[in-house]
Amino acid sequence: MDEFLMKPKIDFAFKEIMENSEARTGFLAAVLNVNPEDIKETRILNPYLRKIHEDDKLGILDVRVLMNNDTEIDTEIQLAEFAAWANRTLFYLSKMFADQIEKGQDYSLLKKCVSISILDFVLFKDEETEFYSCFHIREDRRNFLYTDKMEFHVIELPKLPEELKEDDNLLLWAKFINAEQKEEFAMLAEKSPYINSAYQHLQVISQDKEKRLEYEVREKAVRDHNQMMKEARERGMQEGRREGRLEGRRESIIEVAENFIKMGLETAAISIGTGLSENEIEGLRKSLK
Repeated sequence: MDEFLMKPKIDFAFKEIMENSEARTGFLAAVLNVNPEDIKETRILNPYLRKIHEDDKLGILDVRVLMNNDTEIDTEIQLAEFAAWANRTLFYLSKMFADQIEKGQDYSLLKKCVSISILDFVLFKDEETEFYSCFHIREDRRNFLYTDKMEFHVIELPKLPEELKEDDNLLLWAKFINAEQKEEFAMLAEKSPYINSAYQHLQVISQDKEKRLEYEVREKAVRDHNQMMKEARERGMQEGRREGRLEGRRESIIEVAENFIKMGLETAAISIGTGLSENEIEGLRKSLK
């Protein structure tokens, strides 16, 4: 036995925590802002790794839950920045909604579908203060619901405030998911019996050799993916700077050629002096006229 604890924001660890029914109930009650006692039943629907869309290079380890037999909830954690996250969650929630009924079945059978995104990056860059956002489909002017059948919750971990509000259960859960140190886990566990259940379960799975191996494989996959994305961005920035230098140099050459034209030099001479083709120089002459 050692002091190793999995990080809950590694999706494998979060999914294992959600296998605990009390932790699952507490988390969903906090996000959906309902009394935990009103959640009669929650049931994990999919114990597998999903990779449907080509953009999901890493594969998505999500937690899909059926609550009180009338609401399907899909929870995902994303650690690397993903600019198209809103489109992506809309795609998967729409697919989850449509997959509920077969051809010829009644639309009244459709259950409410909820997306919960836990992000370790800032998605809404113009909204600097609030770490949590909730979206529905509403009428633009009068602000009434078109339907309550689709709902999107977004938790942005980088926006978490430093101070704790003990009556804010969602903030406590977000702090727990973002925590890495034993002291922080223990402190948060004292604030909520549901988080305490999650912490107890985290300690158990962290000492399970097989689960620890799976966790480490998943953590390495996430780390390697993020490193590849970082290197790709850096290469793109370097290439952009190089192209910018070339473009700047060309603009300077064109400016020199235009000055030569104004001085009355012949096209052939300007071509030799600047390296531009005679056709390019004639084009500059026409534009200057």
